[in-house]
Amino acid sequence: MKDPITPNSIIKHNLRMLWLRSRERAKCLKNANYTCQKCGKKKTQKKGEEVKVEVHHKDGIENWDEIINVIRKYLLCEPENLIALCEACHGEITHGI
Repeated sequence: MKDPITPNSIIKHNLRMLWLRSRERAKCLKNANYTCQKCGKKKTQKKGEEVKVEVHHKDGIENWDEIINVIRKYLLCEPENLIALCEACHGEITHGI
């Protein structure tokens, strides 16, 4: 039987996927001309000479538990705090339409 709540590992994985596809990450790579800002190596896929360039958070990401707790509180909250609505009623409540 599946857990009644989404596991932290699934949340973290999806946040990482969001990061990998983010415009902010892409802009960083483009601004750096796909070049390592420490040693100057440029990204290449040339066979035998592959170099990957990654994006690093200067301040690090050491607060995964805090991030996951915020997601659980506001997005993946307890089912008792959720209600099923048709599209029209949802729009009316959410956007005042």
